[in-house]
Amino acid sequence: MAVALSPCPQLFLNSLSANIHRSIRGILHLNTSFLDSIAQKKRLSTRSRKGNGKLHGLIVVNELGGQYEDTFNDVKLEIINYFTFKAVRTVLEQLYELNPPQYIWFYSFVSNNAESKDWKRLLQILVKENQELAERVMITRLSLYGRWIKKCDHGEIYKEISEENLKLMRDRLLETIIWPFDGTSPSQDPKI
Repeated sequence: MAVALSPCPQLFLNSLSANIHRSIRGILHLNTSFLDSIAQKKRLSTRSRKGNGKLHGLIVVNELGGQYEDTFNDVKLEIINYFTFKAVRTVLEQLYELNPPQYIWFYSFVSNNAESKDWKRLLQILVKENQELAERVMITRLSLYGRWIKKCDHGEIYKEISEENLKLMRDRLLETIIWPFDGTSPSQDPKI
């Protein structure tokens, strides 16, 4: 099955002017007009076999992340991690001003336990070592999230993402346009 989308500069897939080919195995092969050369287009659109029978080029598989039919659990986890990070940073700033010895201990604790950026694990360890600080971080995290929810305009974020997508596609389209020659040589150009 092949679908050819129109090359008009609209948002998302229409602006990509993509040809989509679905094979029997559920693998998508994508061609786009935004490639730099015809050779790249041909390489991506054809199945090249190098003795071992494997496909080469860009392949989109249905089982990879980014297929959001059911949940956005990865996004939710990133938001929770971010607010935990902000809460830890906020508590560190408060301790720096109000309780320097506790700041030194907490700073050392965070330095030793935050290498993997697993903020849930950091809180689990913190609850065992210093429950009072852990509770302070958890309350601060909830407070920061509550303030963000009140100030966050989801419609505005959607609008910003849409406008950024459109601008990126417009800029790329302008990069790919070959402007017609107007007949003047560089020495006749008044700008030079």
